[in-house]
Amino acid sequence: MLIFEKSRPGRKCQLLPPCDVELVRPGKEDQREQALHLPELSEGELSRHYTELAKKCHGVNDGFYPLGSCTMKYNPRINEEMAGLAGFAEIHPLQPVSTVQGCLEVLSLAETYLCEITGMDAMSFQPAAGAHGEFAGLLLIKAYHESRNDKKRRKIIIPDSAHGTNPASAVMAGFTVVSIPSGPDGCVDLEKLREAATDEVAGLMLTNPNTVGLFDKNILEITDIIHACGGLCYYDGANLNAVMGVARPGDMGFDVVHLNLHKTFSTPHGGGGPGSGPVGCKKILEKFLPSIRVAKKDGYEVERAKESIGEMKSFYGNFLVVVRALTYILTLGKEGIPQASQNAVLNANYMMHGLKDLYSMAYDTICMHEFVMSLKDLKKTTGISAMDIAKGLLDRGIHPPTMYFPLIVEEALMAEPTETESKETLDDAIQVFRELYELAKTDPEKLHEAPVTTPVTRLDEVGAARHPVLRYLFEETSPQGADA
Repeated sequence: MLIFEKSRPGRKCQLLPPCDVELVRPGKEDQREQALHLPELSEGELSRHYTELAKKCHGVNDGFYPLGSCTMKYNPRINEEMAGLAGFAEIHPLQPVSTVQGCLEVLSLAETYLCEITGMDAMSFQPAAGAHGEFAGLLLIKAYHESRNDKKRRKIIIPDSAHGTNPASAVMAGFTVVSIPSGPDGCVDLEKLREAATDEVAGLMLTNPNTVGLFDKNILEITDIIHACGGLCYYDGANLNAVMGVARPGDMGFDVVHLNLHKTFSTPHGGGGPGSGPVGCKKILEKFLPSIRVAKKDGYEVERAKESIGEMKSFYGNFLVVVRALTYILTLGKEGIPQASQNAVLNANYMMHGLKDLYSMAYDTICMHEFVMSLKDLKKTTGISAMDIAKGLLDRGIHPPTMYFPLIVEEALMAEPTETESKETLDDAIQVFRELYELAKTDPEKLHEAPVTTPVTRLDEVGAARHPVLRYLFEETSPQGADA
């Protein structure tokens, strides 16, 4: 039941004394034509409502959450403690610089460490999320070519296994997308790349390890091909959790990178936020970074670059996410950062090895942080799809892996166990996957009906996608109270 449906006129949860000063209301031209719809409940009813909703959600604090490429890992509580400190949580972006020296030091120190981890020379924390960082990085590439009066470069090369936001970001930045197919090994087809690398190419967008969980062994040759044709190389940091502290995008030949601090560097981000997608770059692109930068002189100051692409967001980005990321980096240190990546790779290979005798692996080789299964053959023999297995996992307290992605793998399930899961958890998850496989063989109808233990059972996902109900309609406009 929605909170509006629980509302009863006259119920309140605040105990404020009567106003003892004159009320001054806005003029009629500034007043709402209709009263603002707010639910009316007691404090107890309000608390119970949100507690009930919380119980219906599944997060990493509830159980295994192997959502491929999304790095839904446990986030240490110390990060939340630091982000909750009054000196960080209660500041205002318009305060005098002299009163926020500690906060500016956080931004400066985070930039130093993240540049070291990525092999970049400078970084901006303005972008609010991963795709926002992609867009900012592409604008840097665009500004670079335009500064050289090389305006014919309007093409961005993107592998066919890329995240869906890559081509969308490229188009938003004014580029034309050139898709490059993957080879049989799941990596970039070098011959097709060479054919596409013309003097109209502005750059390449790539993540390494790639979206099928493989480290491209030809990465240095790939970036050399792009540089040879005059383009720049962009690194999508979505999969950095596999290589942070071990291999640096800057050493692979990349000129610009975005990071997902909310994934790789530990901020809870399920349900839409919060996020942070800082963009880092080599020296040749630094002057184009988003305009607000922190500089250390006698103290910490804020500077605005003259040749900047402009501001990507108001003020300094999602600051408290940066606080969490810096806490995470300082807690792990130079030994812990690579160990986290190594454990993520170990866990993925352990889980893949425990399933490969039953499930078909899209690429049966050592993976990095994630691996992709193909249920194509299982569906042909039993009628059980990747979706059915995913729904069966819900009944067993496991969040499903990514489904039907990447698009180059038929009936794909992509699993990323992350570094924070124990061997016992992985063993339990492997056993569940194996049981579901046997159930597909012996009683497929049970999986077609799954899930049956969740707050809602299987939904009409096609109908929801084609006819979404995006807003609540109140009784005065709809007798049912909701848009049918």
